[in-house]
Amino acid sequence: MADDGTGALPNEEERALYRAVLAQGGRVMFRDALAENPEAVLRLVELGFLVHHAEDASLTAVNPRTVSDRLSAGLRSAGTRMLIRAEQMPGALEDLAQAYDATPPRVDRTGEVQHVHGFGQIRHRLLQLEADAREEGLALQPGGARPAGHLAAGLDRARAFLARGATLRTVYHPGARLDEATADYAAELTELGARFRILAEPFTRMLIFDRRIAVLPAAADNSSAAFVEDPAVVGYLVGVFERDWERAERVQWRTAPQDGKGIPVHEQVGRLLAQGLTQRTVASRLGLGERTVAAHIARLRELYGAETLFQLGWQMRADAPEERPE
Repeated sequence: MADDGTGALPNEEERALYRAVLAQGGRVMFRDALAENPEAVLRLVELGFLVHHAEDASLTAVNPRTVSDRLSAGLRSAGTRMLIRAEQMPGALEDLAQAYDATPPRVDRTGEVQHVHGFGQIRHRLLQLEADAREEGLALQPGGARPAGHLAAGLDRARAFLARGATLRTVYHPGARLDEATADYAAELTELGARFRILAEPFTRMLIFDRRIAVLPAAADNSSAAFVEDPAVVGYLVGVFERDWERAERVQWRTAPQDGKGIPVHEQVGRLLAQGLTQRTVASRLGLGERTVAAHIARLRELYGAETLFQLGWQMRADAPEERPE
């Protein structure tokens, strides 16, 4: 019998065997009972419902009330011991509890939010992040036209960013398309592989660098910014950007820089691909790097909604001249 009383009651097979012993007058031969159900016999002997007599190798049934009284007494005794142990437990572990309370908490500071105040300090921090980024830049830029001074200063930095092999995606409000400086800025960077879309919905300004750190406004006048590094929060904000990006509209910006033939470079890339030339051959034919050609292909695939290069070539051949993308 287990000392805590767990499983002290016989199961259905054991009850059936006990009744069979009673049906034979409360006494059976041990070997006969074992032949019937050995596990049930041993269990009933263990619980005290049957007693084994070694002198004649027999089993006799015990009054269940006697067994019940014994089991009940054992449970009460075990319960009393458990109550005593429960009362003693806090004191027995008090030294460990005090040691725990005295230990200074360890705080993971990698996920903290840093607040930067003042336009100069914010700009300085952003320039650092731009210089350190190597893979991707994501931007939600509401408000329509971008300040001309910002565009002029940012153009060279964006060129350098793309030249490192990074990708750049930006979502503007529709007003950006009507502003000449902003449209020219987007058109020039689009030629280098950047991608811009228009979203006619409210959204909040946000910058994300390498999916590692996100920058959000912390004041209505943008005089304070929050720099977030917590991976879970940054991951959520990347999801917000991707949601807005999918809803945003692909647009044709103003005529981008062209070569001496008057045909935009990305269209030349598309025409050569449509003729069946490989990416490497196109790069050689136009005197461009393969990475630059890859950026033009990515832009064309987005503009035409093409999943493969074959689809891209097919759609460019079918596209009417007046409907040519940027």
